[in-house]
Amino acid sequence: MKLSVTSIFLSLLLVSGGRCAPTSKSSSNTGSRQMSPSAGQAFGAAYFITNEPSGNLLIAADIASSGKLTLRRAIDTGGLGAHGITDPVGPDPLFAQGSVKASSAGNIVATVNPGSNTLAVFSINPNDATNLQMIGKPVGSGGEFPMSLTINKAGDTVCALNGGAINGVGCFKVDKTQGLVPISNTVRSLGLNQTTPATGPAGSASHIIFSEDNSQLIASVKGVPPQPGFLAVWDVAADGSLSADFKSVAPQSGGLLPFSMTVIAGKNAILATDAGLGFDIFDFNAVNSTQGNSSSTGDRSSANAINGQSATCWSSFSPKTGNFFLTDIGTSTVTEVNVDANLNGTIVKQYPQTAGSGTIDNDVATINGKDFLYVLAANASSIDVLALPAPGKGTSLQKLDIAGPAKSAGITINPNNLQGMTTFVKK
Repeated sequence: MKLSVTSIFLSLLLVSGGRCAPTSKSSSNTGSRQMSPSAGQAFGAAYFITNEPSGNLLIAADIASSGKLTLRRAIDTGGLGAHGITDPVGPDPLFAQGSVKASSAGNIVATVNPGSNTLAVFSINPNDATNLQMIGKPVGSGGEFPMSLTINKAGDTVCALNGGAINGVGCFKVDKTQGLVPISNTVRSLGLNQTTPATGPAGSASHIIFSEDNSQLIASVKGVPPQPGFLAVWDVAADGSLSADFKSVAPQSGGLLPFSMTVIAGKNAILATDAGLGFDIFDFNAVNSTQGNSSSTGDRSSANAINGQSATCWSSFSPKTGNFFLTDIGTSTVTEVNVDANLNGTIVKQYPQTAGSGTIDNDVATINGKDFLYVLAANASSIDVLALPAPGKGTSLQKLDIAGPAKSAGITINPNNLQGMTTFVKK
């Protein structure tokens, strides 16, 4: 599917008033507020942020054995939210995935405060995953407009992606008393010509992850069509420090705007959503070739179109189905994708959600051996929950209203500011 530069920008900027994306002032949000009493045993929690410029709150919802959610608590993150500079203003204020990230290995959840240039980390009570306690105090992110976080396998290191005028990455050790402690030689620049808040979505940073073996730190950067974006790859040393410079990896021909990244397990590869096309596959066996010539290693990278897509930007993996689930803010559609042993990606099925609901961040949780997909439908101030019993068999389970319970609890919710989705399940 060939797209003109004009059509790409239209797909990015005219998607339900949003983007693969300045709001009015709201009343201050402080402290921790109960949104509803516990309804019984919960098996985990889902988290997202209000990202309000007057005060950022981390919202925690119980996950029941059925996979359904109940909003429980709103916790002050000790910082402010922010909305990137866009015209028109709409959902996806950070142009990012991973603004909130949880770790069952470390029993922690971390969040960005993009309006304060800080990060906060909370301890999770595994027996009540909505019972959170901030560890230490919020710390500087190492740059401006922090937008995305990643946590290593051990759950003891958090790295942040900054997308503002001072952009790049920075990493922190998790101290159970002090909170986030900067790791030496990890503040690294992307060298983007950006503003604070960031201007986008084109030309902005998007997502940060560790490689499957934690030996590399990877950040995605969207291009400005017709110039494609890239992945920035740093090597991680034994002491946690990063290589001085990053390796820039471009998508295959046709790829334009790499956004979220999800590891393809056991393949040393990444599936990246592409807001200008559909999705890209990056074969890191070729990227890391010592010869420096990817063609000599049988590069299986590819750029893959999703026909009719508008802005496919967020992704997660379902271990029970073996498939990836991508969300499109413009069409409000969830697309299920299979990647085979040879890194060939194919569309399994698509699941339309409510038109105009602004489906952005998503995550998958496994509860009692069953997978469930949680999608933040920001424009509708709700969360779509899908049961994933088998490949191609996703079904709608719940549409959880956020606005009503928030209003009852005196919490400010603006659909244009909501961001993030991560889940925690007790090990």
